[in-house]
Amino acid sequence: MFYFRPPKERNAQSRSPMHGITSRTVEDGIAEVVVDRPPVNALGVAGWFELARQVTAAGQDPAHRVVILRAEGRGFNAGVDIKEMQQTEGFSALIGANRGCFAAFKAVYECEVPVIAAVNGFCVGGGIGLVGNSDVIVASDDAIFGLPEVDRGALGAATHLARLVPQHKMRAMVYTAANATAQELHAWGSILEVVPRADLLEAALRVARQIAAKRGNVIRCAKESLNGIDPVDVNRSYRFEQGFTFELNLAGDGDAARDAFVAEGKDAT
Repeated sequence: MFYFRPPKERNAQSRSPMHGITSRTVEDGIAEVVVDRPPVNALGVAGWFELARQVTAAGQDPAHRVVILRAEGRGFNAGVDIKEMQQTEGFSALIGANRGCFAAFKAVYECEVPVIAAVNGFCVGGGIGLVGNSDVIVASDDAIFGLPEVDRGALGAATHLARLVPQHKMRAMVYTAANATAQELHAWGSILEVVPRADLLEAALRVARQIAAKRGNVIRCAKESLNGIDPVDVNRSYRFEQGFTFELNLAGDGDAARDAFVAEGKDAT
């Protein structure tokens, strides 16, 4: 049986900027993990694993009671780096991207403290997995959310989209690859607050400060207890979806769709 393992490097901290991911303590009890990988914050295989590592580490630090996950640049996240995948021989990049996304989504969901997603611009593909598994979402008024997976010959993250939009809206978005706005998600109660982009970080910090003011052990227990009463096992559900991505790839649909995407010269997934 084949097992994929993420690439190892000697100094994890030194490689963080290479993948466009950094983390730090911004205030007492508050950490932030920031993605900044131009042009569209699409992550390669190593980037997804690095994101998982940094989110996990931030939550494990006993000094932290909340983590803000945000991005710099044009948008929050454009999913996997399809160009990297198509430039790699064999299936290693496809397997790596699937494993990496699973690790990153799982890290957000299982982070020992609440994760606040601060979403700017586009949040598509893998971005939906990150945000859907977050505890609290604030967004800029220009934020959009979508799953273009069907157009890319793949499936996945409907598990997480279903946590953001009503069931039939989720199905329509998957089939049509249409987007939903931050204002729509706010009306459905998924987004806590919609603000101008210039105010996004401060909005996230306002919520983070309220959480950070609580007793750390109580907050950590609250996170674990809320995960324990979730009606859907998001990890298992997402892995089920991923199986269809592999099936489509073996059938030739996935590779053909990705080749067409690269030929169009687009940046986002």
